[in-house]
Amino acid sequence: MPNCTDTDKLHVARAIELARKGTAVRPNPVVGAVVARDEEILGEGWHAEYGGAHAEVNAIEACGLEDLSDATLYVSLEPCCHEGKTPPCTEAILQAGIRRVVVASDDPTEKASGRGLGILRDEGVDVLVAGGELAASARLLNQAFRKHARVGRPWVLFKSAMTLDGKVATRTGDSQWISGEDSRELAHRWRASVDAVVVGIGTALADDPQLTARPEGLAAEPGDQPRRVVFDSIARLPPTSQLVLGAAEIPLTLVVSRAAARADTDALQAAGVQVLVATGENEPARVRSGLDQLGALGVASVLLEGGPHLAGAFLDAGEIDELRLFLAPLLLGGSAARDPLEGEGVERISEALRALTFGWESIGEDLLISARLHEW
Repeated sequence: MPNCTDTDKLHVARAIELARKGTAVRPNPVVGAVVARDEEILGEGWHAEYGGAHAEVNAIEACGLEDLSDATLYVSLEPCCHEGKTPPCTEAILQAGIRRVVVASDDPTEKASGRGLGILRDEGVDVLVAGGELAASARLLNQAFRKHARVGRPWVLFKSAMTLDGKVATRTGDSQWISGEDSRELAHRWRASVDAVVVGIGTALADDPQLTARPEGLAAEPGDQPRRVVFDSIARLPPTSQLVLGAAEIPLTLVVSRAAARADTDALQAAGVQVLVATGENEPARVRSGLDQLGALGVASVLLEGGPHLAGAFLDAGEIDELRLFLAPLLLGGSAARDPLEGEGVERISEALRALTFGWESIGEDLLISARLHEW
């Protein structure tokens, strides 16, 4: 961090820690803020809920009637400068008399993208932007927000459960259950944290799932549920499926190709299903088209749950941003057992996509392997 002291770095790290408290702010980013005079923290805040006060305002208000002319504001994300559900944070900073601001990461949205920092500098505020590991940590807090802002498509988390020999189903298609109860509970929490859950038509036909978030101890009201999305090129999803029957309460989107019969899509739309027509010369192109249209609907994050055919198409499209694989203590064997990722893949090891980060942890009787493939 150029021109920043060790004390600055300490307060920036605290702002990033505070940002993580914002668990109900989608589609907004999580943000944390600290107001400090040298080592003394005068006030802290974070963006707690969508439509509520932003982190900077909460931190400033926590200072009470303090004179802040000699204080510094530390914030994990560039302050907003536009009128939304709340007034601009740049205005609040200037009104508080703060003359120094340290920012951990930029806001890549078109209505921000450095404008807030420019306004503060124009008003004589000393503005510093973090670099290094702290900046990277701040960006990682808001990967879905950043990808959606930069390219218009949702950030994609691929989740799967596989055996020790890398299989997700037997040769007959049986897959329930490979992972243990603790892993399945965690997967429900992931569902609750995203805008949409995505599967292919093969999974929808084989399992007849609900694709709802049902984490233990948390309410699962219809309005709080993620959108359910099925990639179904020729509209084979039965009107009698659990997904269609629940479409009146929880949004269901079907992504079809131009090959889908009009009669089939009309019948599904009459049942309350939203139908998107993906275009493109191959499956990866249609994946990108479908994601573009979901992004235009405001979907900024999705949990991709397979199956292997759709997951392979997402990988070939370059649209898996992070993956989390549960490795269970089971062996299936058999050359016809299913792999987690199909698609075209690459021809040479030198062409393989290398993870930016890679880690693992124990979840009950399973091993959870996590890898981040892109950084936004």
